[in-house]
Amino acid sequence: MDRTLILFKPDAIQRGLVGTILQRFENKGLKIAAMKMMQIPRELAERHYAEHRGKPFFEGVVGYIISGPVVAAVLEGPSAVPVVRAMLGPTDGRTAPAGTIRGDFGIAMRYNLLHASDSEESARREIGIFFNEKELVDYDRDLQKWTWQV
Repeated sequence: MDRTLILFKPDAIQRGLVGTILQRFENKGLKIAAMKMMQIPRELAERHYAEHRGKPFFEGVVGYIISGPVVAAVLEGPSAVPVVRAMLGPTDGRTAPAGTIRGDFGIAMRYNLLHASDSEESARREIGIFFNEKELVDYDRDLQKWTWQV
């Protein structure tokens, strides 16, 4: 089954939106495989955003993600990466369509509530940055037989 990483960024934490947004993922049929609240240290943030090193926005994204606590989670389900990306909508909340998470809760480019892996390869790499194998919980829910048929 496919897995993806999501990070509830400091603005989602400060606005008290973690439960509301997480419920949308669960309502869609995705399963939580791991979750924890943490303060990301700079070195971990730089590792996470390594592909952007040298770009003009690198310091801004690193500085922002370490500015407050985040909730890191692994979601699991069929086509988890594209499903989560579609649910988030475009990065800029001002242009994200209503019905997407950023369209419903965001009004800025920088404060865009969540990070989500952009490919299966990125998901594997990013999950490994934030979680070890022992933290990933494998379990079945009866719901799966009603939602995971493709």
